Amino acid sequence: MDMNHLLPDSFISSLKGIQGFDENAFIDAHQKGHGQTSIRINPSKASFNQLSHLPFSHQIPWCENGYHLSQRPSFTLDPLFHAGAYYVQEASSMFLEQVLKAHAPLQESIVVLDCCAAPGGKSTHIQSLISGDSLLVSNEVIKTRVSVLAQNITKWGASNVVVTSNDPRDFQRMGAFFDVIVVDAPCSGSGLFRKDPDAITHWNEDLVQMCASRQQRILQDIWPSLKPGGLLVYSTCSYSIEEDEQIIDTFITQTGAQSLRVETHQDWGIVETISPMHAAYGYKFYPDKTKGEGFFIAAIRKVEDHQPTTNYHHKNHTSSRSAKQTSLLKPELFDKWLC
Repeated sequence: MDMNHLLPDSFISSLKGIQGFDENAFIDAHQKGHGQTSIRINPSKASFNQLSHLPFSHQIPWCENGYHLSQRPSFTLDPLFHAGAYYVQEASSMFLEQVLKAHAPLQESIVVLDCCAAPGGKSTHIQSLISGDSLLVSNEVIKTRVSVLAQNITKWGASNVVVTSNDPRDFQRMGAFFDVIVVDAPCSGSGLFRKDPDAITHWNEDLVQMCASRQQRILQDIWPSLKPGGLLVYSTCSYSIEEDEQIIDTFITQTGAQSLRVETHQDWGIVETISPMHAAYGYKFYPDKTKGEGFFIAAIRKVEDHQPTTNYHHKNHTSSRSAKQTSLLKPELFDKWLC
């Protein structure tokens, strides 16, 4: 490791040639440390004026209720934070709003699954965007993280959210049920190196490959639960092409899904990437170009009547979830939203 910039040489080498990567600017951004703290206001509980005690800097351009702060206050001492008046969230991940506004029927009564939801940033964001008669299923497979997710959903104060703890495969029992599925996949975490420098010591190429394999498995398992014509949003906090563009390419090969483009503005600093195999659109956030941490997001549409090339129903699969946890997913809970 070159101690001049604290990032592994193997990591820097792995990024060379990736669209938007500027080695010198990237290293310089990490030398300067963590970027700005950002929050997203809960529109059902508070307004900008009601949170005047916070040190607002400027609005996040791709999120209507997102704001950068000039410094990080003590959130634990703020009763409005505990009341769910706002959520502390990384600015780059708030670009989910633009994806959903562009390609999801947010004004209609829809069913949305946030597949890997803890601690709840994207779920609370989704809930603020969908209609009141829509349903959000906020799912977290890792049992130890479910309590934090449930607490944050409860603080947000919405009645159209259900928290579950199921393996993605479990949702296949409900058929093609969801209009929108969001998969913020577990990843190698390289996009958060400025926020969590200790994560640098855990990064290696084997970890990237392991995460890529898991990401493919999650997408394969959840795909049958998306309605034909439905929207799947995939994101990571990784820069690695193996976890980003190549995941989308492989999945389009397997499913025939349609890549979707999202409009951005040049002054936002977001890099639109084009995958090498299918020319699929992706959106990468670099800390030297945007006021946010590393992030990748892409959107695809499920093409009706397309037969996948991969068999998603593995008969010998044994779920790691207990019978008690699996029972949380009961179709009768969702009868109102069945088509």
